[in-house]
Amino acid sequence: MIETQQEQRQITYREAMRSAIRKAMLEDERVFLMGEDVGHYGGCFAVSQGLLKEFGSERIRDTPLSESAFVGAGIGAAMGGMLPIVEIMTVNFSLLALDQILNNAATLLHMSGGQLNVPLVIRMATGGGKQLAAQHSHSLEGWYAHIPGIKVLTPATIPDALGMLGAALRDPDPVLIFENATLYNHSGIFPENDDPVDISQAKVMRQGKDLTIATYGASLHKVMEASSQLADEDIETEVIDLRVLRPLDDATLMASLRKNHRMMIVDEGWRSGSISAEISARLTEQAFYDLDAPIERLCSAEVPMPYAKHLEDAALPQVESIVKTAKSFLKQYG
Repeated sequence: MIETQQEQRQITYREAMRSAIRKAMLEDERVFLMGEDVGHYGGCFAVSQGLLKEFGSERIRDTPLSESAFVGAGIGAAMGGMLPIVEIMTVNFSLLALDQILNNAATLLHMSGGQLNVPLVIRMATGGGKQLAAQHSHSLEGWYAHIPGIKVLTPATIPDALGMLGAALRDPDPVLIFENATLYNHSGIFPENDDPVDISQAKVMRQGKDLTIATYGASLHKVMEASSQLADEDIETEVIDLRVLRPLDDATLMASLRKNHRMMIVDEGWRSGSISAEISARLTEQAFYDLDAPIERLCSAEVPMPYAKHLEDAALPQVESIVKTAKSFLKQYG
């Protein structure tokens, strides 16, 4: 827990998520957390550590190893007036609950003629970079952004880790929060204001005039570092943190493209059928005549994620590959 002023100046992403859950539970008795090992073990990534002791087993609920069952229970609880936070260990396990998410949570409002809301929040770890091999290193948030009826959030910063959960719980419909596993140890300043944030807008993280780079999740920090390196060579990149993959904030993307006329997208998902492909299509459809060059995409290699560290690093977008791709792009089209 964050108790002293010294501790409040710095906080990890993991602690920010825990603080957000704790704040939500203190503010509203309808909020509870459920999932595998969220109680006694404190969560697979230690996000819920200490919450069982504070709130008890009625509100911090360990579940059986059945994602379909406990996501379904979360849907039922939400329909019954509760505000459940369902934790799925990693995104690959969410596939075992896909029927509940796609065919129930996302559709009930529509299929009931607007009578049934499902104020459900589902959190899950996503992404590679932790040497968890092919079955536990997926970046499937772009898949979920394909589904009408849900919101898809990708908090990359400490303020968003603190503020997105509260906003998600206030939404009357299902919200999925994808937490990149490499961010849990990332630290930053505890913001003065940890109120709910706007979960409908992207955010311009850095202003630039030569090239816009749009990204999300853990890739944001790589892009920001790459942008600093590019600035040393007098290349000014504008960086957009997408933050929300559904609904996409078209307006922020179009405004940046109309200013800089060149766009690059860094996406940890696979290139084929990715969220970067959707963004590329929208930019082409809505701002074709503002493009001075084709849209550049840097995605993960289309292979099952390797376990070996050097191969995993090679499969994922890295600072070096972002810098190299941006420079090559501007050399060809600048």
